[in-house]
Amino acid sequence: MINIRTRLTYQFILIVAVILLFFSLGVYFFSRLYLQKRFYKRLQDRAITTTTLLFDLQQTDSTILRLIETPNREPLLNENISVYNEQTKQVIFSTNPANARFHQQFIPQLDPASQTLYLKQDNYQLVAIHLTRGGGGNWVIVSGIDQAGNDALDDLRRILIVMVLAAVLLLGVSGWFFAGRALAPMSGIVRQVNTIFPANVQQRVRHPNRSDEIGVLVATFNQLLDRIEQALNTQKMFIANVSHELKNPLTRISSQIDVALIQKREPEVYEKTLRSLQEDTRSLAQLTNTLLELANTVAQAKDLPMEPVRMDELLWEAKHQLQQWHANYQIRLDFTAFPDDEEALLVQGNKAALKVLLMNLLDNACKFSPAQTAVVTFAASEGTIRIAVYNQGLPIPAADLPHIFQPFFRANATAQSSKGHGVGLAVVAQVAEIHQGDINVQSAHDGTTFTLTLPISSVLR
Repeated sequence: MINIRTRLTYQFILIVAVILLFFSLGVYFFSRLYLQKRFYKRLQDRAITTTTLLFDLQQTDSTILRLIETPNREPLLNENISVYNEQTKQVIFSTNPANARFHQQFIPQLDPASQTLYLKQDNYQLVAIHLTRGGGGNWVIVSGIDQAGNDALDDLRRILIVMVLAAVLLLGVSGWFFAGRALAPMSGIVRQVNTIFPANVQQRVRHPNRSDEIGVLVATFNQLLDRIEQALNTQKMFIANVSHELKNPLTRISSQIDVALIQKREPEVYEKTLRSLQEDTRSLAQLTNTLLELANTVAQAKDLPMEPVRMDELLWEAKHQLQQWHANYQIRLDFTAFPDDEEALLVQGNKAALKVLLMNLLDNACKFSPAQTAVVTFAASEGTIRIAVYNQGLPIPAADLPHIFQPFFRANATAQSSKGHGVGLAVVAQVAEIHQGDINVQSAHDGTTFTLTLPISSVLR
């Protein structure tokens, strides 16, 4: 498996090498075009000189040859100058009669409509100029080999190859170095992460630059550590509270049984002991059922079957069932803001879980109300359903409000005024989150209100 540093180095070399290769090919190609164009210009100058000597000065062949072969001009490799007459269809002049047949093969390609033609065959470059003076139409044909240009292109090709190879080697070294520097913070982060264990989960990863990509990664990782620490603390608190809550009724049950078995007693004493055992057993069963509800809600959140649930009817069911269990509870429902459209009453959710949520809210309100009364306001508007549960109990201290939805949390005031385990509101918060809803609380001297907000089914489609 190739590590990131090696992969970055390879990618850097490949990208820059392709750019260098493209640039080198461009230099070579345009240099070749320039040399060809320059050589064609030289051939054209030769043709113009020949035209001037033959047709303007009307010199003899020997004189022309001496002028053309003057030592002041730069010689061309295999240079040949011919003049072809269109009327006689013969070559009337050639600086190299033995090689005149070379120019004759281009005569069929000569187009009178063109003044100048530029041709190429193998290493030869050829320029043909059409003249309409001096006794009819004539073509002055000049050819040669640009040996200096070819040598220059060969040298340029070798230089570019050497430079590209040297650049690739330098790119490999520099790419490896800079990739190592870029990834150096990652090595430090790995070392820091390896030192984090459950015993010191409060430790966080440090990175000097918080604005770069690695800094954003570190910030995200630290947020994950925050959630892990919170989960571990919740787990520790959960285990500690469960142990405490289970220990108390079990200890009382065991103690009462031991006391009852020490000696024989009157039936009234046994009946009193059994009633006490019955109360402790009910408390233990209630705690066990609540814990199971919380565990199932958390564990099966993704597997809960969802269906359209009509919340007004479910609220009536929860009220009816809770009052069957507690005949002294008074629950008043207010449907003054009732919508006309039945679609606005439907929530996409799990009916059993939502019923547990509503019953916990109603039971919590009645339990902490001096008159054991809860007032429920139902409203549906703007794609949401709002259910507000109000009671006139003691206000919840502001310091306790952020913690009341945590499992087993109980404020001092509520712990002394009513029995409970501090799990019901944790189940409410979890069920609301599963249904993409929200639960919040407002508490003042005149009472406490829990407000549940759920999106209707049409919003979730």
